[in-house]
Amino acid sequence: MVGGGRGLTRRTGAHDGPGNAKTMIGVKGLDNLQRCVETILHEGIPGDLIETGVWRGGACILMRGILKAHGVTDRKVWVADSFQGLPPPDAARYPADAGDLHHTRTPLAIPLDEVKRNFSMYDLLDDQVRFLPGFFRETLPSAPIEKLALLRLDGDMYEATIQALENLYPKLSPGGVVIIDDYFLGSCRRAVEDYRHACSISAPILPVDPGDPKNKVYWTK
Repeated sequence: MVGGGRGLTRRTGAHDGPGNAKTMIGVKGLDNLQRCVETILHEGIPGDLIETGVWRGGACILMRGILKAHGVTDRKVWVADSFQGLPPPDAARYPADAGDLHHTRTPLAIPLDEVKRNFSMYDLLDDQVRFLPGFFRETLPSAPIEKLALLRLDGDMYEATIQALENLYPKLSPGGVVIIDDYFLGSCRRAVEDYRHACSISAPILPVDPGDPKNKVYWTK
């Protein structure tokens, strides 16, 4: 449970470390994700849903729960993560990641079995949930995904962000949604800007919460 006052404000905006919670996204981020998924369903945008960088799986659990609540049986939720934390920076290939310390943050390394248990807690671990364990450079190029309707990126680093965009954005249907969790981080923002420039993407980038300095953003393809 979340306490009142300052604690509630921090959790709403995802400014705290949420203890045993299943996600760090915060209430506004989760509300935005729900709206995006339900809009996709309402408008009939074809494709599956994916998150790259899932931590304890909360966002993917929500996505699977929304599909179940709407009786959707022909879409999958893809859960992509190393399940062992972030990789050390490859500064030679991705200079923007030089000095990045995310790989030293052991709380980010949540084992696959724990994520599966979290799905099971909500009776949502089934054949519509597919796991892609491994670093993105190893798993995403050959991921057996045909089409996507929603792409949620939460990889923190330039490498993780650009790998996800390069390998998955071409599979995103027109009308599909991209959510960038870490846009406030310089390396992530640069990867997004580089990819959008390279691919001449002009769709407006919208804030999840305009008043949040650690804002997540999204756009529609």
